[in-house]
Amino acid sequence: MNKKLLAITLCALLPVLAQADDVTSDAPAASTNLPSPELQKKFSYAIGRDFGKGLTPIPEAVDISVLKQGIDDGAASKPSPYTEDEMLTAKTEMGQLLQARMKAKFEVEGAANLKAAQAFLAKNAKRKGVKTTASGLQYEVLTAAKGAHPNAQSNVKVHYRGTLENGTEFDSSYARGVPVEFVLENVIAGWTEGLQLMAPGAKYKFFLSPELAYGDRGVGKQIGPNALLIFEVELISFGEAPPTQQ
Repeated sequence: MNKKLLAITLCALLPVLAQADDVTSDAPAASTNLPSPELQKKFSYAIGRDFGKGLTPIPEAVDISVLKQGIDDGAASKPSPYTEDEMLTAKTEMGQLLQARMKAKFEVEGAANLKAAQAFLAKNAKRKGVKTTASGLQYEVLTAAKGAHPNAQSNVKVHYRGTLENGTEFDSSYARGVPVEFVLENVIAGWTEGLQLMAPGAKYKFFLSPELAYGDRGVGKQIGPNALLIFEVELISFGEAPPTQQ
């Protein structure tokens, strides 16, 4: 967490610095290269806004008035009221405090999600048309199809839509208008198992427990720890996996 705090300013400036690197050192230092007051104003505001947005997850950790003082002092090369060791210690301690707080919040969220997932799956298992495998994978056949089935080493081509228990859509190849291809054994366990039950042309609905999805780590901003995931998956085709590149 402390590294993220230290990186906020750099993240805001990286696009600008990257463009500046493209300017040759022998470029003429003409007065026309100086920014106009309006450009300077917009640029300064954009950097400040990006910086401020980076602080929104941790508002209680930052005193904005003191932050502004630090920016002013740093820009003017004024002496700091704190030693380098004091500032480094403060950043380290605050990082550890925020990390501990986020870990505790993550654990509470994970416990709540797991309880909700277990309750949903227990009720869903009794619903007509839902089947449950030995691993706990629940699935529903939306469109049946006959034919050969892929194995874990197959390269499959699918369309899919993923939602949370509350119906929030977090991913969809349908929305992008392009199916995806991947080697079946390289994805989450629920997909690896579930797609092997299908033949091309079939469309199933998978209800994945946290253990068959992303577990207590979650992924991204939308899929929290121990989240139950629901997928509508259409198997378009499958074949041999591409050769491994050496």
